[in-house]
Amino acid sequence: MIKSHLLLASTGIVGYSFAAHLFTLGCCWRGPRTSNTVALTFDDGPDPEYTPRVLDILAARDVRGTFFVVGNRAERSPATVKQIHERGHEVASHGWSHRNLWISGPRRTFKEIGRTHELLKSLTGQAPALFRPPWGTVNAAMFGALKRYQQRCVFWSVQPEGLRQRSAQDQVAYVLRKAQPGMIVDLHDAEGTKGAPARLCEALPAMIDGLRERGYRFTTVSEMVPAGD
Repeated sequence: MIKSHLLLASTGIVGYSFAAHLFTLGCCWRGPRTSNTVALTFDDGPDPEYTPRVLDILAARDVRGTFFVVGNRAERSPATVKQIHERGHEVASHGWSHRNLWISGPRRTFKEIGRTHELLKSLTGQAPALFRPPWGTVNAAMFGALKRYQQRCVFWSVQPEGLRQRSAQDQVAYVLRKAQPGMIVDLHDAEGTKGAPARLCEALPAMIDGLRERGYRFTTVSEMVPAGD
């Protein structure tokens, strides 16, 4: 009896967390290949030191991006979130606490998404249209929460630095080597991986200039992939 209960429990966990990734095929991973646009996206902020530096780099090169912000960090740095919005960038959700959704039950999942949704709406006057799951992990409850709050799930097609540290020069080379029309680039303006935002600030100017030299234009995710596409 105990073994059967354990089997049922483990089966439920697999279905709730891992099998839910089958539904990510319907999420947004990239834009249309027929366009020469690229979307630069920034995760894990806002960081009161590094996010404004990223905004200045983008402004100097007339580039707009999409910032997937963490709710509890946004609560601590509301002025930075407002600055992102006022400078014409897209403010999107990265959950409240950057919690891995594989270990989040339905109630916690709805709270992570809903609480961030309400905060960002209050700070910018506009409800976030996009959500990126922390670590790229999903569960079955996430899709119901996104439907309730009318958000789209967005991943990425290129990630120059994830859990493993990569120098600024290597990040630039990687992005330019992988560049394709409709590319969504996943960058980090706050520290998850140690030193990531400093390396981003070093890499970003050359990354932008290199892509522009190759004929790419920059836009937000929502403009590159409108709702319904």
